[in-house]
This record gives sequence, structure tokens and C-alpha cells, in this order.
Amino acid sequence: MSACIFCKIAAGEIPSKKVMETDTIFAFEDIHPQAPAHILIVPKRHIESSLAFSKDEASLLCEIFLAANDIARQRGLDKKGFRIVTNTGLEAGQSVFHVHFHLLGGRPMGWPPG
Repeated sequence: MSACIFCKIAAGEIPSKKVMETDTIFAFEDIHPQAPAHILIVPKRHIESSLAFSKDEASLLCEIFLAANDIARQRGLDKKGFRIVTNTGLEAGQSVFHVHFHLLGGRPMGWPPG
């Protein structure tokens, strides 16, 4: 999708602070962090939201969560805890319509979240 900002970031067309990259996913620092650690993990292939996932993406979802765990361990977030969040739709706070997962940590998280 040529106009999607996350597609452009994953393709290297827009600079980012890359955290991790594989053939299918890209992780980078959020430009408006909501916690000391705030990393976005996106599939390189454009998927609009979590509603677009099918059983065919099971391995992609697993890769995203394993990447989040690896990043959390690398940053020491596994010691006290971290949060993985995806927003689906406007009322949930989805502002970029390319599915993405927020890895948040480094401070206490409240509940309910918002």
C-alpha cells in the first residue's frame, strides 16, 4: 500500500529507529512514546487491522509475539513486566490503519488502560 506510513517505514523509505527486522516483520521505536520503552512491531505486508487476520497468519502472529518477548528480554522489561497492545478501529484508538503491536514497559501500567 503506497500511502501507508508503516509500509514506508518497514520498506526503509521513511527513517526510523529500527529495533528488529526479519523477512516478515519490522520493529521500531515509537516517535511519541507512552512509556520509557515503546516499540511498534508491524508486519511488512500491509494488513489493515486485527480483523483482517485469518488462520493463514498464525505463524506471523507467533513471530510478532516472539519478537516482542525477545525485545523485552533485551531491554530488561521481562524483570518487572511489559504490555503488548493492538488497537482495532477508531474507538479503540487505532490511528494508523496498518496492524501494529505496541510493546510498552519501563513503568507501572494502570488498569483499565484507557
